Amino acid sequence: MQSRRSEADTIGSLDLPIGALHGIQTERARQNFPITGVPLSHFPSIVVALAMVKQAAVRANIEIGGIKPQKAEAIDAACQEIIDGKHHEHFMVDMIQGGAGTSTNMNANEVIANLALTKLGYAPGEYEHLHPNDDVNQGQSTNDVYPTAVRLAVLFHVEPLCAALKGLQSAFGDRAEAFADIAKVGRTQLQDAVPMSLGAEFRAFAVTVGEDIDRIREIGRLLKEINLGGTAIGTGVNTKTGYDKRAVTHLSQISGFDFKQAKDLIEASSDLGGFVTFSGILKRLAVKLSKICNDLRLLSSGPRAGLGEITLPAVQAGSSIMPGKVNPVIPEVVNQICYQTIGNDLVVTMAAEAGQLQLNAMEPVVAYNLLKSLKILINGANVLTEKCVFGIEASADRCRDLLDNSLVLTTALAPHLGYDATARVAKCALATGASIRDVVIEEGLIPESELDKILSPAAMLDRSMSS
Repeated sequence: MQSRRSEADTIGSLDLPIGALHGIQTERARQNFPITGVPLSHFPSIVVALAMVKQAAVRANIEIGGIKPQKAEAIDAACQEIIDGKHHEHFMVDMIQGGAGTSTNMNANEVIANLALTKLGYAPGEYEHLHPNDDVNQGQSTNDVYPTAVRLAVLFHVEPLCAALKGLQSAFGDRAEAFADIAKVGRTQLQDAVPMSLGAEFRAFAVTVGEDIDRIREIGRLLKEINLGGTAIGTGVNTKTGYDKRAVTHLSQISGFDFKQAKDLIEASSDLGGFVTFSGILKRLAVKLSKICNDLRLLSSGPRAGLGEITLPAVQAGSSIMPGKVNPVIPEVVNQICYQTIGNDLVVTMAAEAGQLQLNAMEPVVAYNLLKSLKILINGANVLTEKCVFGIEASADRCRDLLDNSLVLTTALAPHLGYDATARVAKCALATGASIRDVVIEEGLIPESELDKILSPAAMLDRSMSS
């Protein structure tokens, strides 16, 4: 029995497995772009997004009489199967490719066409009955399909990311309440500063995470302006009257997102500003998360020769040579996720800048880096929440010992003794090893009963938790 089929294009012909759902253009892309080893199927969101765009297009085309009903029904059904999670393994071209995403668009066109052919009773590759370009890609260009699909794929990740951050915010808030009455040393520039509560420190973590949830949603709205219907450069060449508005409407109905056609399709076909802005908020989030993880590592350092004010959950052995050592591996991995996201943002920025005239050919690397950042940030936030933050315990005795033996209480004396006199007290205490309280009493600077009130960390904790 025949095991191969031959397909031809303007370059020549290639043999494919007889039942393959991809075609010659996908096969050429596989051969031309062995770049990352990461195929489209690695990101189901982009595969689903492509199918949704194709489904919207065929529904628009049937309404304006641009395609025969039998073909349209087969294409629509094929798209729906992909949307439902089937056949993703046939989306095999590399995420990074030349051609401004043409290989991705054709991978979708060929798989959908061959699925539709089988539904009509034909074999894959019998394109005289239903064609990847003439039918599946009717009224479209890579230059409006691909950026629209990438925007949709990114939007699919917005709510999962916000949900992950909401969980992390809640976890920090839970620890803030649990640690509200634990007094400790606050630090600036890694030096002892003033008293605070451990709860206030964790409350600040919760607030900084929560700040970006609404911002991510707000900036995500920029991606709902699309150039679908603009085809090659935004002029709408090869589309029938009424197609573009119908396609956008159908995509909104299919995806659940309220898409709007860009006011100027020529501008929208070359400008990637929305991606740059969205990547920027991911970078901002990464910077914040990395700073928090740095703090968690510092606060848990030791356990005896470091700060040791908190204990992180022990999730695995930390050394192949030092028995009993446990490392802060969860904050460490989130740090690395954040570094990767920050680097990805630079790639997105440079790729957006590289647009020329009516198109930006660098969109594949934008798609790859944005989707990669979203994936690892979601996973990282969930791991940080579940495997670290909820299990953090306070070392209350250690916090109290560090506070009692520090010089931070001198700040409360400054309004009573003046800055210079207070500095002298601190210097004396540091030189002699005595406590601030003992130096003040010994020198008779403030009555003992009044001093106890002034140096009470509880008063300062009240202000830190109510501010």
